[in-house]
Amino acid sequence: MINFEFRKLTGFVKWPMMVGLLILAGQAVAEEKFGIPAVTYEPQPDGSGRYTVTIQILAIMSMLTILPSLVIMMTSFTRIIVVFAILRQAIGLQQTPSNQLLLGLALFLSLFIMMPVFKVINETALQPYINEEIMPKEALERASIPMKEFMLAQIREDDLNLFVRLSGEKDIATPMDTPLHIMIPAFVTSELKTAFQMGFMLFIPFLIIDLVIASILMAMGMMMLSPIIISLPFKIMLFVLVDGWAMVVGTLAASYGF
Repeated sequence: MINFEFRKLTGFVKWPMMVGLLILAGQAVAEEKFGIPAVTYEPQPDGSGRYTVTIQILAIMSMLTILPSLVIMMTSFTRIIVVFAILRQAIGLQQTPSNQLLLGLALFLSLFIMMPVFKVINETALQPYINEEIMPKEALERASIPMKEFMLAQIREDDLNLFVRLSGEKDIATPMDTPLHIMIPAFVTSELKTAFQMGFMLFIPFLIIDLVIASILMAMGMMMLSPIIISLPFKIMLFVLVDGWAMVVGTLAASYGF
């Protein structure tokens, strides 16, 4: 039993060693056959350093794992999808439009709203970095400036002050000096508050229709009939007559200055 456990343990230890040796061997073969170093570090005259393209691509691929979170937390996506969800609930439809359709519409509407910001990032950060005119750190700093300007235009002062106070930061002289780890939760909080305010305004006309239909059914003595079944066609008809989708989408875009 002891010998079996010992052999089992040594087997578990050997596997990582074998995998590591295979990786090192593969890197050595790649360097010998293709002349592509796996990991190199190039010191720069200003004291900074630069990794090879292989490591940069690895870092970019790692960033893609948090890209959905960045899209949700740093763009207009949060406000749009919450308003769409509240609108569907106000009408009384459970699965129409489907979640995929609402997510797709919210994503492309967010892309439309964020396009001016993305253009500035492309001109000031992405293209100079691709042309090897600036370092990755400077490219990130340049890209964060238009994103901060966009978020600050939507953040309520009370929300920003709340998270600054909770973080305990004392070195913030201007709102633009606020770090992203403080600005992002403040932005999301403000976006949720604005989305719920817009959702409340959307709920009122549909709520009035439900109350009128319920009152009529009670007056007719039809208390066993659900008012939702009767009011749903009227709510859909009202939404179509006022061109509701264009109104909601236009209001969402106008809330960002379009």
